[in-house]
Amino acid sequence: MTASSNDTSLRDIWCSMTGLPGLEEAHTWISIPICSMYIVAVVGNTLLLFLVSTERRLHEPMYLFLSMLALADVFLSTATTPKMLAIFWFQDGGISFGSCVCQMFFLHFIFVAESAILLAMPFDRYVAICHPLRYAAILTPSVIGKVGIAIVTRSFLICFPLVFLVYRLTYCGRRVIRHSYCEHMGIARLACDSIKVNIYYGVTAALFSVCLDVVLIIISYALILRAVFRIPSQDARLKALSTCGSHVCVILLFYTPAFPSVLAHRFGGHSIPLHVHILLANLYVVIPPALNPVIYGAKTKQIQEKLTRVFSLTNKCC
Repeated sequence: MTASSNDTSLRDIWCSMTGLPGLEEAHTWISIPICSMYIVAVVGNTLLLFLVSTERRLHEPMYLFLSMLALADVFLSTATTPKMLAIFWFQDGGISFGSCVCQMFFLHFIFVAESAILLAMPFDRYVAICHPLRYAAILTPSVIGKVGIAIVTRSFLICFPLVFLVYRLTYCGRRVIRHSYCEHMGIARLACDSIKVNIYYGVTAALFSVCLDVVLIIISYALILRAVFRIPSQDARLKALSTCGSHVCVILLFYTPAFPSVLAHRFGGHSIPLHVHILLANLYVVIPPALNPVIYGAKTKQIQEKLTRVFSLTNKCC
C-alpha cells in the first residue's frame, strides 16, 4: 500500500486511544471515582434543570444562566466520559477518525461555550447589585436569549476551524492517541507533517476566548466589588457578596484545573509525566460538572426550598 493510500484510508479506519499510559493496571480503580462523579454530574445537573424549569420563582436571569451552565456541564461530561469508561473497563479504545474529530469538536465547543456562560453570569450579578430596580427591564428573556445565541455562535466560529485544521494534515500510519478522549493536539500529533499552524491557532483561539473571558471576569468582579463597598449598610454588603460567592467558587473550579492541563499538554514536554496531565484532563471533565450543582444547591436558598418541596412531595407519594 502506498503512502498516499495510507493517508487517505486513515480517515476510514479506526484509531486507538490508550487511556492512561503506564497506569493500565489501575484503570479499573481509576474508573470508580470517574464513573461516580459522572453519575453525580448527570443527575445533579438534570435535577437542577428540572427545578429551574418547573419553579416560576426561578425563571429569573440568574437561574436561566445557571441552566445554561448545567446543560453545558451535562454535554461536557457526556461527550467524553462514556468512551473513557469503555477504555478503562473493556480496553475498547477503538474509534474512527471521523468520530474522533466529532468528539474533539464538541469537547472544545462546549468548553468555550461554558467559559462564555461564566462571563455572562457576573454581568447578571453586576446589574442585580448596581441597578436592582432596572434588573428585570435590562435582562429580559429576549436579551438572555440573544446572549445564548451569541455564546453558541462565538463557540462555533472559534472551534469549527479545528475540524479543517486536522483534516488538512497528512497522516501516514500513526494511529495511537495517547489520551482517554480526542482533543485537537492529540489528533494533530498523529500527523507526519508540521503541525505548527495547529499549535498557533490553538494558542490564539485560547487567548481570544478563554483567556479573554478570564480577564473580563476579573474586571467585572472588580467593578462589582467597587459597587458593593460603596453600599452604606454592612448587611446589604454581605448579602450582595453572598450572591456572588457560589459563582466565584464555580469560576475557580472551572479555570483552576483547566489552565495547568492545557499548558502541560501543549508546552509540558517531558518535564511532566504523560499520565499525570492526562489524569488531570480526565478529572477535569467530571469534577466541575459534578460539583457545580452541589455548590449552587448549597448556596442558593430558592433552589434549596424547591428541592425540599420536591422531596417532601415524593415522600408523601411513597
